Amino acid sequence: MFITKLYQKLSPFQRVIISLILGICAGIFVGEPAGKIEILGNVYINLLQMTVLPYVLVSIIGGLGRLDSNMASRIGIRAVKVILIMWLAVMTTLLLLPLAYPNWQTAGFFSTSLVAEPAEFDFLKLYIPSNIFASLAQTIVPAVVLFSLLMGVALINVKNKANFLLLTDNISDSLMKVASYVAKFAPIGIFAISASAAGTLAVEELGRLQVFLWVYIIAAALLALVLLPLVLSWATPFSYRELMSIAGEAVVTAIATGTVLVVLPMLIERSKALLAKHKMDCEETSSTVDVLVPTAYSFPSTGALLGLGFILFSAWYVGSPLGYEQYLSFVILGALTAFGKMAVAIPFLLDFYDLPSDQFQLYLLGSLVTARFATGLAALHGFVITLLVASAVIKKLKWHRMMQAIAVHLGITFCVMSATGMALTHLIPYQYEGVETFESLKAMKSAAKKVKHDQLQPLTVEEQQRPRLDVIRERGSIRVAYFPMSLPYAFKNTDNEIVGFDVELINELANDLNLAVEMIYLEQREGQAQLLANGSIDISIGGQTITPLKALDVAFSDSYTHHTAGLVLSDSKRDEFANMEDIKAMPDLNLGIAPNEYYVNALTERFPNAKVTPVSNIRLFLRGKYPEVDALAFSTEAGSSWAMLYPNYSVLVPKGLKIKVPVGFILPQGDVRYVQFINTWIKLKQDNGFLPEVYKYWILGENPKAKQPRWSIINNVLGWNI
Repeated sequence: MFITKLYQKLSPFQRVIISLILGICAGIFVGEPAGKIEILGNVYINLLQMTVLPYVLVSIIGGLGRLDSNMASRIGIRAVKVILIMWLAVMTTLLLLPLAYPNWQTAGFFSTSLVAEPAEFDFLKLYIPSNIFASLAQTIVPAVVLFSLLMGVALINVKNKANFLLLTDNISDSLMKVASYVAKFAPIGIFAISASAAGTLAVEELGRLQVFLWVYIIAAALLALVLLPLVLSWATPFSYRELMSIAGEAVVTAIATGTVLVVLPMLIERSKALLAKHKMDCEETSSTVDVLVPTAYSFPSTGALLGLGFILFSAWYVGSPLGYEQYLSFVILGALTAFGKMAVAIPFLLDFYDLPSDQFQLYLLGSLVTARFATGLAALHGFVITLLVASAVIKKLKWHRMMQAIAVHLGITFCVMSATGMALTHLIPYQYEGVETFESLKAMKSAAKKVKHDQLQPLTVEEQQRPRLDVIRERGSIRVAYFPMSLPYAFKNTDNEIVGFDVELINELANDLNLAVEMIYLEQREGQAQLLANGSIDISIGGQTITPLKALDVAFSDSYTHHTAGLVLSDSKRDEFANMEDIKAMPDLNLGIAPNEYYVNALTERFPNAKVTPVSNIRLFLRGKYPEVDALAFSTEAGSSWAMLYPNYSVLVPKGLKIKVPVGFILPQGDVRYVQFINTWIKLKQDNGFLPEVYKYWILGENPKAKQPRWSIINNVLGWNI
């Protein structure tokens, strides 16, 4: 009873904060089992998203439809011009946020996103709603917004529209009530989200989230204390102090209540009072305030646009920052998707830029802090936009001064974000562990018995005439050749064990045949054909590419994986080499490639103006021994492993480059039975799921054994294993 009364006395904001704290505590206490209640958080998220697009639809149509043609002609053009300029200023501010992200060394295993086809910018689907119901069902926000804008403009000159406007008001009010019902479940939803995140998120993930929060807060301060008041004070008769004093109450009220809706009457009243103070009150400015404040509420505010900065953070967080060529689409799509709530915009943009969808959970955690700043910014944005447009209507807005204020703001933001980046790099503890992670990898399964091999020993003439498989089984061991620079297919780990993708397959093959393994290290790949023919080795591994010229001298097994052609290059050159057309246009381009005639010819065909430099040792390239080489053509699967050891380098597949090279085992030529057996074995291992698991482990870095259970009080302190 006491708890119920106490709960009822709490404000919605207090309930959410308490739920957040309790959820975090529960996640820390229970650990990973707390992740099971994530479904409750997902239910809450879906309920939040349920009313967003219908509300956008009716609110924009109704807001614009209330205007008459005369008022629209006086206000519309100026309002659109002011709003677009302010949107552009805020979106440009967002593009400066990555300057504040710490310059941490990051690298990871190969990711399929490297070779995934980028999402094509389908203008018609995104912006032209051929079927508005389909756009609503698929949450295509830009199309819904365009339809709503066109309907609202068309409604201006429609006769007898009062009943329709009443209908939009009723629907809007109903949707707001549904949203208020859903808001009652906020404590449960927030508890589930925070408990699940606190129980499953790694410590380093929480550390990176604080980067987003710090940068967001600093950016919000710059927008609230520099951009908005500076534009108004420089371009209109209103002073900086007047705006901050008269807007203060509305901003604080919006922050406390968590919504701008409750302060709309206050915005109208205070805007008219300030206009009257400067003798700017007239029928035109009064109508501007009456129309623009409620209408602007349906359009993206500075606070809403700032939330889109999470997309830039998310791209940095996962190690794939947006390239410069993607900034234009980010500005356009960001402004349009911001018409809806962030609960729709963020998932849409995450999907558009091929970023992990589960990043939305991080956004929701951060939004418990950022939402209040966004609401306060939205209230201040309402004041500024209304007063700017009102000034423009009576020709008291100095457009050139407005642009100067924006330029000053961007200059200040550039300096502040650059300084923030340097500060966060040194203040937030971070240590790159990619080298240790890769070099400490162990075999997935129990390794086959090893036989020490001191020197090459050819088979006798009689043995060379017999089927190789029979000789191997009688000997009880298989002789396996591997080579240097064969990451991640065959290499020595920190325990001096020979491990890797191909070694894992050989161990499985040996165990299936009850054989031991003789690992034979060869310095050069040349001469394999002779060693295979005389029986010094039985099979050659190491990510061996299948090429026509090699196939003249040796036999290849069926392909069990492939190399995807890409570029290994310095981190600083990623943006320059993102597109094939840009690469082809580079003067004095110098590309490195392994000395293989087949692939040298393939590269020359695609880059006819490039100078090709043979690079036989990738380690020397990564150590800077080939300063004249701009980028090294290499396997992205293998290159990703090397980039983990040398994190100043990156691996990418330029847009437009599509080359896949099959990989197989090299076997003695002429022994059809041996080759057929290996091919049959590969097929069996593909079908029973072993090959895909090995690929995930060694190429994608998915190592379930390496993941330690999340620290929790219940397990690590109390000792209760659950």
